[in-house]
Amino acid sequence: MRSISTADKNNIISLLSHGLSTRKIAAQTGISKSKVASVAKDLGSNKENQPGGRPKKLSPHDQRAVSSLMETGKASNATEATKHMNNILSDPVSTQTIRNTLHNDDYKAYTKPKWPKLTAAQKRGRLKFAQKFEDWTVEDWEKVIWSDECKINIYGSDGQQYVWKKRTEDFKERDIHKTVKFGGGKIMVWGCMGWDGPGVLCEVEGNMDAKQYVSILDSALLESLEKLGLSPGEIYFQQDGDRKHTSNLAWNWCDDQGIGLLGPWPSQSPDLNPIEHLWALLKRRIEEQEERAKGVHELWDKAAEEWGKITVEECRRLIESMPRRLKEVIRKKGGNTRY
Repeated sequence: MRSISTADKNNIISLLSHGLSTRKIAAQTGISKSKVASVAKDLGSNKENQPGGRPKKLSPHDQRAVSSLMETGKASNATEATKHMNNILSDPVSTQTIRNTLHNDDYKAYTKPKWPKLTAAQKRGRLKFAQKFEDWTVEDWEKVIWSDECKINIYGSDGQQYVWKKRTEDFKERDIHKTVKFGGGKIMVWGCMGWDGPGVLCEVEGNMDAKQYVSILDSALLESLEKLGLSPGEIYFQQDGDRKHTSNLAWNWCDDQGIGLLGPWPSQSPDLNPIEHLWALLKRRIEEQEERAKGVHELWDKAAEEWGKITVEECRRLIESMPRRLKEVIRKKGGNTRY
């Protein structure tokens, strides 16, 4: 068979790359089908075997760079690593792509340890509470309205932070959550959540005392119950043991409204209140926004915006964990839990 010219061969390769069949190429170029087929066969044998599915968005070099960010401490979580990588990549990738890359390299996200120190008396109180409610089912916990205050900083969140490291590695100095005295501006908010979603988010003015707390209950709590389609007499209200919460003003207000209280609530027990995880979610979403708040008023707007995006399903997943939380408290005889 007489060989074809380089120009004809390149023309065939170009037409093959555009998806034309051997027959159509032969008809278009006037070259026999057997010669076209021979070029196609040679071209196929020179191709590297490619895995099926969508091509990876990160090259092997880029994947090593992601792991290096964690190893050197230049990034401590997937969000930070994504920002670093997108500064050097021509095609931006998502945070989930970075998470998948880290998982494939045997990394796992751990919450930075941040546990309250418990006294023997506090452990006994936690154990007593857990034993009191250990027989409650998820259906029982559906009747509880969970509440708390939360501080949100413009810089340096007080919420849960995550660090990626090898499964076999110990925590290093850089892996520990270090707090700062001043956050560059902050707001204090009160909020609540129930089985059917989050309630009303309310900004706290200054240092909240018992009088302001009762004012919040009289407005934000009652408005939350209305939003969730509940009446005061059919819920249990959870609040921690802060003095303003247990003041006569607050107790009398709840009694006048016919609101039953869940408790007594054990001290040093944020791990038993699922709304704590909702605060962590809220802070993380605020921090993941492209632009940081320029002041406390803008910070409040961002907090209210993200609070409004919290779903019923997210609240229910947290509340469904209550039986497991209590079992762990009992197993640890009142000690700290992984929650």
